[in-house]
Amino acid sequence: MFASTMLLLSLIQVAIAAANGFALPSPARAQQNHAHVRAFGTFRSTILAMTPTPSPSPASVTALRQEIIDLIASSPEGHLDSKFRSTFAKKMEAFAQCDDVDSKDVLFAIGSNVYGTNIAPTSPSKTSPTSKEDESDDPIVDFDYMQQFMRDVFESYGVSPERADICSDVLIESDKRGIDSHGLGRLKPIYCDRMDAGILWPDRPIDVIKETDTTALLDGNLGLGLYIGPHAMEMAIEKAKKHGVGFVAVQNSTHYGIAGYYATMATEAGCIGLTGTNARPSIAPTFGVEPMLGTNPLTFGIPSDDGFPLVIDCATSTNQRGKIEKYAREGVPTPQGAVIDLDGIERTDTEGILRDMVLGKCALTPVGGAGDKMAGYKGYGWATVVELLCTAIQSGPWGEDVCGVDRATGKPKPMPLGHFFLAIDIEALVGLDVFKKNTGDLLRALRASKKSPTGPGRIWTAGEPENDARVERMGQGGMKVPKSLQGNMIKLRDIRPGLKEKYGKLPFE
Repeated sequence: MFASTMLLLSLIQVAIAAANGFALPSPARAQQNHAHVRAFGTFRSTILAMTPTPSPSPASVTALRQEIIDLIASSPEGHLDSKFRSTFAKKMEAFAQCDDVDSKDVLFAIGSNVYGTNIAPTSPSKTSPTSKEDESDDPIVDFDYMQQFMRDVFESYGVSPERADICSDVLIESDKRGIDSHGLGRLKPIYCDRMDAGILWPDRPIDVIKETDTTALLDGNLGLGLYIGPHAMEMAIEKAKKHGVGFVAVQNSTHYGIAGYYATMATEAGCIGLTGTNARPSIAPTFGVEPMLGTNPLTFGIPSDDGFPLVIDCATSTNQRGKIEKYAREGVPTPQGAVIDLDGIERTDTEGILRDMVLGKCALTPVGGAGDKMAGYKGYGWATVVELLCTAIQSGPWGEDVCGVDRATGKPKPMPLGHFFLAIDIEALVGLDVFKKNTGDLLRALRASKKSPTGPGRIWTAGEPENDARVERMGQGGMKVPKSLQGNMIKLRDIRPGLKEKYGKLPFE
């Protein structure tokens, strides 16, 4: 029983530390808990000491909170008992529905990380207001204006005008598609900050290492992946148009933006497109906890007569770093099951996750989640395939060698990434119009199939949500720019040469 009690206390401490972004409990604190618990009847008081009531709290909230703590204290092995967890979940649901409940109360973190109940307050918290940005107040800025701003930022770093135009097009396309994690939100932290740190370069040559009629191996020389990627896919498309198929691999590149951009390049040329890239180690292998593989998207583009192509562009992880960065900007927790730390705890503390990912102390789970209950080995397998296609041909680095940080000094270091691009000319096999109609017929049948009575009343096919976002955003006249990204634009305007003269007053100032 004593061992069970100590295990529960340790789990609770981990949950509290994770929720607050603190380090894990120290050995000294653990010994202190041992001393407390060895004294008869102090397990409950130890729990109380670890979970102080937020102040001020209404009497009704305090009373229900006390019931939950008493329930925890009543069973040191409750986290292993399904009936106990069910009882705990019911009380937490009632607690979450209370008026004025504190959204940052550690009981929610304990429930999520110890008892597996991912429950959050259903009413706004008055005692602990959220930091989430209110999107309704975000100004809408014209896409052309935003692309010109990004183009000018790239040129201020020495990127040639032609390449700056391509780079800004890749980023603005992400925002047009509603993929906010990879557009303007990445301009400063991923591209500008890395150029400032000297770990990627603004305008390097693209060298051909080896080439045949249908294949090529390129070296990006650590230039911007945002212009290396389009160059490589264009080369694959040209080969496909001449010979039916084109495959191009790239070494020594850097982050190349949304993979769907390249798949769509192929569909617009009447080709089937496939692309993938490796990335810094983020995904833990099934039954592992160490970040070993990148988020490694495997992305397909297939033309259709729908008016938009099928484009499946997603990471092989349950979630990806860009989405977690978006959670941080919004001030919301990361969904449970997306991240696992070295102790096997599923983390939800967004800021702590971002910090510990850099330190290699936590990892993303593959598609399917941790373990094999939801077939996480499938996502693990696909992530491995992408990693191989980005390194085996290129003899390229992976894992720690592309982590971007020197573990000994903490200083940033280059991240030489690999990519691959495949284009298949449809006309070499079947008439393009026939292919598009066949594709469209199947996709429309999927969307017209019977809907779930508990769902949203609609079925989407891959690429459709992004097309919906494009239609909506073009209709509203541009993209919303949250305060955090307004701040990034102001910083870039103020520090990059020539920008303050051109952008003396930004649209939201």
